[in-house]
Amino acid sequence: MAKRKAKEPAADESPAQAGAEYTVLARRYRPQQFADLVGQEPVAQALVNAIESGRVAHAYLFTGARGVGKTSAARILAKALNCEKGPTATPCDQCEICQAITSGDDTDVLEIDGASNNGVDNIRELRANVNFRPSRSRYKIYIIDEVHMLSTGAFNALLKTLEEPPAHVKFIFATTEVQKVPITILSRCQRFDFGGISITRILDRLKDIVKSEGMQADDEALETIARRAGGSMRDAQSLLDQLLAFSGKKLTVDTLHQLLGTAHEEHVTALAGAVLAKDAKKVLELLNDIANQGQQVGELLDQLVEYWRDLMIVNSAGIEGQSVSVSSARRETLQQHARTPSLDTILAGMDILVTAKSRMRNSSHARALVEMALVRMCQLDDLLSISQIAQWLAKEGAAPAARPKSPVAPPSVSTAAIEKKKLIDDNGPIPSQSAVPLTEESLPSIWQQLLTNSGFAFQSELRRAINTAISGPNSLVIGIARRYNAPGSLFADSVRMGAVEKILSRIVGQTTTIRVEWTDDAPESAAGVPSQSAQGAGQQRQLRAELMQIPCVKKAADVLGAQIIRADEGFGAAANTAVAPAEDTSEGE
Repeated sequence: MAKRKAKEPAADESPAQAGAEYTVLARRYRPQQFADLVGQEPVAQALVNAIESGRVAHAYLFTGARGVGKTSAARILAKALNCEKGPTATPCDQCEICQAITSGDDTDVLEIDGASNNGVDNIRELRANVNFRPSRSRYKIYIIDEVHMLSTGAFNALLKTLEEPPAHVKFIFATTEVQKVPITILSRCQRFDFGGISITRILDRLKDIVKSEGMQADDEALETIARRAGGSMRDAQSLLDQLLAFSGKKLTVDTLHQLLGTAHEEHVTALAGAVLAKDAKKVLELLNDIANQGQQVGELLDQLVEYWRDLMIVNSAGIEGQSVSVSSARRETLQQHARTPSLDTILAGMDILVTAKSRMRNSSHARALVEMALVRMCQLDDLLSISQIAQWLAKEGAAPAARPKSPVAPPSVSTAAIEKKKLIDDNGPIPSQSAVPLTEESLPSIWQQLLTNSGFAFQSELRRAINTAISGPNSLVIGIARRYNAPGSLFADSVRMGAVEKILSRIVGQTTTIRVEWTDDAPESAAGVPSQSAQGAGQQRQLRAELMQIPCVKKAADVLGAQIIRADEGFGAAANTAVAPAEDTSEGE
């Protein structure tokens, strides 16, 4: 007796009416044709061409992540080969053989679980049966799922049969861990790799399923499900099934967050904004509010990792024209948040989050780990890449300012502006010195003192100055290339520029202002920085030789593959020695 075809229920037929027992969505909406394999078009086309050209191999290996269509493709291939109207690339799904394969009841298509049938005796039984011809079909087809679970002895017992099977036998293997399959098995199979399914394709399929079920769902909720599925269609369908059962007729975002214990999008973006603003107090307050609402901090950490991943994408590739999907609900906020921090700072924050997630598996203090990770991220300064530091050092021939001998206390303020100002004030006192009036003659010396006392974070930006000039009594003008006029730049930040003016005023002995003039000219050298030749090439060679006798300096140069390019007499080697890659320097610089 022919069985009812396993297909999507009619639009006016509820799941309860579709059968005596409820069948989960992942089974009811399983692909039945090669064209139904979502996101696996290359594999489907290759199998279709093989069938139509009569070049069907005796053994196939389907590999890929869970829930991407490996076993479904194996069943479709079995139907295509054994269909009463075949072999055909489009099985009819109407004949008795097709329906039996769809329901898993066909005697000539044997699905074997490799995890529970992994012994030598199981394979010996298989070898004894392959010589018997199929009862009613063209081929006897063995589908072995999770084939990597077979024992070494079982693989060895299968080798000869797999290499030269009877003409009426086909093998289809499926695995999620192809690296565990022996090379002797791989060499006897045609291998097809099933890739993860994109968020867009999963989202489209979920919308079709919701419509077919006669239900309603918010687009944002479905998009969240698609993103959480991690490229697995089956995981997405299973989660949708669970949420539809919980929510009733309509699935909303609130329902989703309530069931999964995740934080709402506005909570995640607010928390991310507080971290990027370095407002530790607000971060802890938001975390407390989220925890009081019953949301799980582990899920929150996953959401933050995903948000920082999106920040990385937007910062490095832009919001438009990039191949990696970014949630539509957070596009505008991401654009704003990605403007201020550097890519290195974002990557450092992401590393902190991932490390906290890893440590959480073995800790009973999940909330404390999340709080510690986010507060630590609030302490991240805007990081400079190693290549940028090396370029500046090689170009300017100057070393970063020495760190204060006493450790700097971590900021404990609640706003970004106050924290920035405190960062400058805590760089350490300017060494005692007599005031130097601001004149054209003293300008180079004053500029050098300003660089020395500003700290490395500001030095790197102040060295971008093309020129300096005195525009009036105690008024300094610096020329900066227009390309540095961007949000987050020192020269566009009145709070940080005020801190620089304060340092300059202490050097000059009077209140002194700094005005920035933007120019299109490209900088050739740092304004006011003495040239290296002024110290004399011979003296420099002697100083470099003396410094190379210091063990820590020599070890640093050996490890980094670098050499000393400039040394200042009378200063500590660690604070006043600039190193750069050996290939970028030459003798006598």
